[in-house]
Amino acid sequence: MPEGFDMIDGLPSWEPSLYNRDYYLHLRRERQPADIKLVIVAESPPASGKYFYDTTGSPKEPLFAALMLQLDIAPTTKVDGLLELQKKGWILIDATYQPVDKLAKDASLDRDAVIVRDYPLLLGDLMGLTPDRSVPLVLIKANVCRVLEPQLSKDGFTVLNGGRAIYFPSHGRQTDFKKQFSAVVSGSLNR
Repeated sequence: MPEGFDMIDGLPSWEPSLYNRDYYLHLRRERQPADIKLVIVAESPPASGKYFYDTTGSPKEPLFAALMLQLDIAPTTKVDGLLELQKKGWILIDATYQPVDKLAKDASLDRDAVIVRDYPLLLGDLMGLTPDRSVPLVLIKANVCRVLEPQLSKDGFTVLNGGRAIYFPSHGRQTDFKKQFSAVVSGSLNR
């Protein structure tokens, strides 16, 4: 646990929606591949607290389960799945570490505005992972693709989407995700 985090009964002592960026990055860094081959950019950690890299969560969480299908594995724990993702050289990062999935429709900052606001942080994160910008990126979620692909491409990153959206794998979109992700990644990486 990073310095400055309070623990009660082995769990962080604040609400999941109030976790800060450092907390999420700490969990992610524990599973960061030594040799990154693919950066997957999602929208944000969910307000529910079911963060992709939280090993106490279920391997059946939608995005986690969908990416495990891409690896052709069915782990019984998130630890097992994260180790396989790490071995593959894949890392998932978020466009923003402010949970945006529960923002009110009339909020002063909508999802896209938060992503745009936090772009400098995302850019810094990516430069830390791939300083020469040689590692390809895949963007997940239609709004993430729409908002970020032009700017990331302009900033010299290789975005494999090529204008193709990849829907988030929930609410009946699991099959779409599987096909879309495979189409974007197929032929671009050694699988």
